[in-house]
Parts: sequence; C-alpha cells; structure tokens
Amino acid sequence: MVADLAITGPVLRDGRLEEAVVVVDGGRISAVEPAGTHVDAAERVRLAADEVLLPGLVDTHVHVNEPGRTEWEGFASATRAAAAGGVTTLVDMPLNSIPPTVDPAALETKRRAAEGRCHVDVGFWGGAVPSSLGRLRALADEGVFGFKCFLVDSGVPEFAPLDRAQLDRALAEVASFDGLMVVHAEDPDVLADAPACAGPSYAGFVGSRPREAEDAAISGLLDLARENGTRVHVLHLSSASALPLLAKARADGVRVTVETCPHYLTLSAEEVPDGHTEFKCCPPIRDAANRDALWRALVDGAIDAVVSDHSPSTVDLKRLDTGDFGSAWGGVASLQLGLPLMWTAARERGIGLGQVVAWMSTGPAALAGLDAKGAIEPGRDADLVAFAPDASFVVDPGRLHHRNPVTPYAGRTLTGAVRDVWLTGRRIVAGGSVAPDPLGRLIRKDRR
Repeated sequence: MVADLAITGPVLRDGRLEEAVVVVDGGRISAVEPAGTHVDAAERVRLAADEVLLPGLVDTHVHVNEPGRTEWEGFASATRAAAAGGVTTLVDMPLNSIPPTVDPAALETKRRAAEGRCHVDVGFWGGAVPSSLGRLRALADEGVFGFKCFLVDSGVPEFAPLDRAQLDRALAEVASFDGLMVVHAEDPDVLADAPACAGPSYAGFVGSRPREAEDAAISGLLDLARENGTRVHVLHLSSASALPLLAKARADGVRVTVETCPHYLTLSAEEVPDGHTEFKCCPPIRDAANRDALWRALVDGAIDAVVSDHSPSTVDLKRLDTGDFGSAWGGVASLQLGLPLMWTAARERGIGLGQVVAWMSTGPAALAGLDAKGAIEPGRDADLVAFAPDASFVVDPGRLHHRNPVTPYAGRTLTGAVRDVWLTGRRIVAGGSVAPDPLGRLIRKDRR
C-alpha cells in the first residue's frame, strides 16, 4: 500500500523531539514510524537541517468580523494570516460581524460568507446575549463549539452584555445540555467607578480598566458556575491576581479553564509609549510583574491555553493620528505572529518548544473538544508545521496577511519561522508562501 505523504525529520511528540517518519493517508496521520523506516509514499518530504515538525496550532479566539465588518478583517485574509503563522484551525468569535452569531440563521449567514474562502479549518462560537437566552440549544444543535458572552459593553451595539441575573439564566441553560460558556470577564460596576480614560496616557487607560474589574467578574462567574454546574472558560486573562480564585474554584470541583494571550506575555505597560494606540486591548496589557506572574502560572499548569484574541479594525478606528486611548478601538492583531512571539519569549525564559506547542495547540484543541487536532498521533488530522526554531525575522506590518497593517510588534525581531504547513495532508504553505487555493473546511462540534 502506498501512502499519500511521508515526512521525515525531528518530530515533536508528547513535548519531546524524536527522529521519526510521519505517514499520512486520506488526510489523517496513519502512523509515526521510527527514523529509517522505509515507507512507500506518493510524496516524500525530508525536513531541512534546521527544521522540526510540529502539530498545527489551534486558535480558539479569533474575530474574523465577516460579514458586516469585512473591512476590518475577513475569512480570506484572516485564514491566510493563520496559515502563514502555523495555525491550521481557528474558531471564530460571534461578535463584530453583522449579524452576530446569536441564532441559527445568523450562523448560516456566517457559514455562507466563509464557504470557499478559508485557508485553514474554521469553526464557530455562538453568542449568548439577552435576546438569545432560552434559545441557545438550537445553536448548539447546529454545531457551534460553545457560547461567548460579555459582562461589560462589548464595543459593538448588536452584542449586548449579560447582567448577573441573565448570566445565571444563561449558565443554567448551557448546563442543561452540558455546553461550554466562554466569558469576557470584567465587572461593569468596578469599571464605572474607575477613572474615565481620554487622551494619550497609557497609564490613564490602564487605570480605567483596573485588575479589580477582572477579579470581581471572575469571582462572580465562578460562584454562578458552581451553583449551576456549568463548564466555563475565562477569556484573555490579563490579571494575575485572579489566579488564586481560579485555583480554589478548580479545587472545589468547578469546571473552569482559562486562557491568556501573547500580548499579555510578551509586552508590558512600562514599554507602551503614550499615544501608541496599537497597544490598546481590553482588558489591558499590565505591568511586567503581572506578566511574569502569568508566565509562572502557565508553567505551573494554572493557565490552560495561549490564543491570539485577534481583534483587528481599520486603521482609522485605532486613532493612530490622535493617540487617544479613550476613543481608539481595543484589540491587538497578531494571528500570524503568535508562535514566534511565544517561542521568542519562552526560550529567553528557558522554556522548551514542547511546552509552547502544548499551550498553543494541545490546550486549545482540548478546550474546544477538537479531538482530531492538537498532536502528531495516528488517527489525528495531518495538520503539520515545518518550523525553523533558530531562524529570525523583523516584523514588517506590510508583509503580514492581516487586512489592516497595524501591529504593536512592528520592528521587533522574533525567533522562529514557519516554513511549510500541511492541512489534512495537503500543503498550504510552502517556503513561507501561502498557497492561493483555500483548502480549509468549515467544521462543527459533534454533539453525538
């Protein structure tokens, strides 16, 4: 029998590199053989001397924005950027598109917009807003991977936040079919009492989104999750002071997971210049001591995943001309850069590549229940990345595939280059160049 593809070289498995031959048939990994094993294959690839083979990354926090705000980002541009960055699967957030993904009709609209335009596999989160409560099961039955809610103003009028009573109701509803609620956790009362933000001061912006807002919201969420028995996930954790709350909840049996993002791990408030609104995101990038505490939590296993929270906008909405943090759109675009960002920072801290891949592939795949993703193992999808861990490059916004060339990483030297990428055994990136034909699939959560 002749396999479709055989890739030979150092392979990352279970956190360790081993010389092996990865055999691919019908879009899946059929075997991982010891180095030197002869395999009959229609295509043979030997990795370059400076390359290693990784499982494709899984990014469960991406705002694609299409349809409705496609000038901010779209499926073609976002998934091209994902592929170039070694991300082979992403899950799209339900807001910033119009309509938001809050009912089956809107989900179908989203799928029609994405059909035939995706360079990587794409799934969808549903939205829990006041008007969709009581009807979430219908979205779950249509294959969304869970439900996103806000506890504060989302920034767009068509995706309203839940108050405490509504959150309680939503968590009870999601628990009734053992779904997952993913939560933007900031407390509106704490934010209302914080100083207002206007002008170019980054310290002023951070003061307007204090860590106490995250801590209070997470505490309230955990109380309700405990009462309802709901599986919950805390999005984009920036406040390290919330970690003891999460640890205690887990010890008490609350089913809670938590993610953080490359910008919280690679940037610090001390280095953000006033007026540079490309750094604005909510919750904000905090001080270096907080960043170091997040790293310790990652290493200790207290944080489950690292995902992008890719939240782009048009250049004008970032208010780069005025530098006004009060009016600028809050979001960092980094979908293409996540792996080199994390690897650059991790190796400086003595952390191995296997751990980075666990945070960015295995962890997010487990969160979303993507059992075919996240590892190089027989039976899994042949989503594979040839990565050169010692190569370096300088971030040039004009060379990124994101629709709008705005990034806080402009001019930064990063280590680690994505060379080749296979999606279900088909090469979608060759020598760093993304293939023109979009081969990605629209995937659904299997509820059987």
